[in-house]
Amino acid sequence: MKCPECNSIEDKVVETRESKDGKYIRRRRECLECEKRFTTYEKIEGIPLMVEKKDGRREEFDLDKVRKGLYRAVEKRPISKKQIEQVALQVEEKVSDMEKEISTKAIGQFIMDKLKSLDKVAYVRFASVYFDFRSLEEFMTELHSLLKKED
Repeated sequence: MKCPECNSIEDKVVETRESKDGKYIRRRRECLECEKRFTTYEKIEGIPLMVEKKDGRREEFDLDKVRKGLYRAVEKRPISKKQIEQVALQVEEKVSDMEKEISTKAIGQFIMDKLKSLDKVAYVRFASVYFDFRSLEEFMTELHSLLKKED
């Protein structure tokens, strides 16, 4: 582990704690060169979570793709970074709870359900990309469906 101050690789572990959920180990370290303290987090690497794409391909689950999609959907909306991260972590938990693989359709639907309760505009933005509307009529049908559910 390199010290963020002096880049030395010589350090000692001062304190070790497990996270509340048991998924991470937090270690407080002290550099033996400059004596600065820093924190590292360790996560046990498990079996990669697989996602089945619309075209049938399979690829490893990428939480960054989920985050990028969420940030695009909520751009210029009154939604905090914390709320976005909570949704992203909920998606990660849902995917990791699956014993086999999960489809992008299931992930997308889960995200839309979360966005629908969080912000309707963000939901519509995400849905417009997710459903890949071919016409304005298809888009308007989904929008009217959303509006009817609010009544």
